[in-house]
Amino acid sequence: MVRKFTDEPVAEASLQRILRNALKGPSAGFSQGQGFLVLTGEELAKFWEFGASWAPETVTTAPVAIVPLSVKNAYLDRYAKPDKGFTDRDDSWWRVPYWDVDTGMATMLILQTAVDEGLGAVFFGLAPESVDRLHGEFGVPEDHDPIGVVALGHGAESGPSPGSSPTTVARRDFDDVIRFGHW
Repeated sequence: MVRKFTDEPVAEASLQRILRNALKGPSAGFSQGQGFLVLTGEELAKFWEFGASWAPETVTTAPVAIVPLSVKNAYLDRYAKPDKGFTDRDDSWWRVPYWDVDTGMATMLILQTAVDEGLGAVFFGLAPESVDRLHGEFGVPEDHDPIGVVALGHGAESGPSPGSSPTTVARRDFDDVIRFGHW
């Protein structure tokens, strides 16, 4: 994760590849319940006024922000179709909110493709009080729920940012996390 960026712009071809790859993630029932708000220029400056309150101040040096949006209704609508049969659109049978899971997977594809393109990126949360403003100022439909923000650009640092979690907390050992066959 990169928390400080240069002023070099992101090539349009790189941005398009990153976004196209985001659309290739898994999707329960092929519901495809994601949206992505891409902000640059004046719109991005407007977003930085409120959208980075949960991120380091240096994140606002990124020339692009992508807001992944989860669309629960797309899943409820898809699973109400005859081939799925949950016509009541009740979400109580969903043990896990796959609209958020799938949007998270699409976001991971954004992050991985950014690295593949030689760019830096960081994912951070959007404060609850910023969500209404995001919807209002950028015309985001009410049923599109932001799961966070990806700041994207050319990294201005090599290695972890000073004071970031990877500099203060060790990565857990493989054997502490991975089990084969039985826990």
